[in-house]
Amino acid sequence: MKRKFAGLTAAAVTSALLLAGCSAGGTDAGGKGDEITMWVIGGDTPDTLRDYLKTTFNEKTGATLKIEEQTWGDIITNLTTKLPDAKNTPDVTEIGNTQSPTFTNAGAFLDISDLYDELGGDDLLQSFVEVGEVDGANYTVPYYFGSRYVFARKDVFAAAGLEQPKTLDEFNSSVEKIAEVNPLGVENFSGFWLGGQDWRNGISWIFANGGNIAEFKDGKWVATLDSPESLKGLEQLQKIYQVASKAPSDAKDESIWTYINDADKRGEEGAEEATSIEAASILAPGWAHWSIGDLDGETRVWNDDKFAAYPLPGNDGKPAPVFAGGSNIGISAKSQNPELAKELMRIIFSEEYQTMLGENGLGPGNQKYVSSLGDDQFATALIESASNSKLTPAAPGWAAIEAKNIMEEFFSQIRDSKDLSALAKDTNAKLDALLNQK
Repeated sequence: MKRKFAGLTAAAVTSALLLAGCSAGGTDAGGKGDEITMWVIGGDTPDTLRDYLKTTFNEKTGATLKIEEQTWGDIITNLTTKLPDAKNTPDVTEIGNTQSPTFTNAGAFLDISDLYDELGGDDLLQSFVEVGEVDGANYTVPYYFGSRYVFARKDVFAAAGLEQPKTLDEFNSSVEKIAEVNPLGVENFSGFWLGGQDWRNGISWIFANGGNIAEFKDGKWVATLDSPESLKGLEQLQKIYQVASKAPSDAKDESIWTYINDADKRGEEGAEEATSIEAASILAPGWAHWSIGDLDGETRVWNDDKFAAYPLPGNDGKPAPVFAGGSNIGISAKSQNPELAKELMRIIFSEEYQTMLGENGLGPGNQKYVSSLGDDQFATALIESASNSKLTPAAPGWAAIEAKNIMEEFFSQIRDSKDLSALAKDTNAKLDALLNQK
């Protein structure tokens, strides 16, 4: 569930919206005989939730809700071309949390500040609220979250004489020791698997030391990767890359749960199951737990004796700040039925629907209802890690930065850098050229 742009720049988004004269559509509340469209992305919103929205919306308004599924690969192109078109715009749409700043700054969404308190107010996940704000006004709000936390092999930690780390310093030293001791005798074994380009997980070390990618200063966004706090995080990351992780320099965060699983059966039918694993721990979104465990036929079954799940610890008694996955949701500024769209938003943020999100494994945008996730170790880790989560800068030019893979290039150079300060300043210059681009 990576939230990544498909090569479009922030300027392209803005131009498309401006050419269409992005402004609010009609104001009729509508009702029987009317129809609005909602876009969801991928299969994260299950059919049971979609059916609930359609039925409840019709019962409440007399109007029809049509839900259309988009793909993450096409969503930016589709939003850029359809949002400005009053005849084809979705009235309400899901949008990746890191995609929200570009579209909100471009004027793509309706100002829903008047609904903010009604939809949950300060109980909404604030890191997601911030990327949907412009000049203090609310345009998109959190739909669901899926924060990242640690998945670890308890048996490997025990074999190395280690317990679950309680601080970030302990985590760093533990995964480095495991890689050096290599208790299983596996070639190129990692204490912690971190791909060379996996900035979405690696950025947690910068955040945990008080650093940031960029900050808003004197009316504009300024890159801060060379701050003392950021550099401390980079130094820790460099040691992890050099000692704890054997991941390739071009590896990202794709299917990383495979590295802590025992290997699947290989070879001809009847061959013994290979038990070789490649890492003692990973950092991954909560939904990864469905893919972690002992192999049973074609599925993985979690084994509490072998695996553990817990928030990445910080050094201040709180979970370390991690990058949160998930989506925001908003109303198109070109919707011809904004009042009906607002009614749909009220249903989405009702206690019943927010609870349904949690019951289906999606962190509800309103934190009052996180108990619906349950009380197992996965729900606990998700809730605790999300409580201190962070997102990318809410800068209008973040789309261009992701499209150019600037962060991937930066992280791929950390392991072998002879001068982290110079590397950070060089990357700052690349970020500064784009952060404020509209």
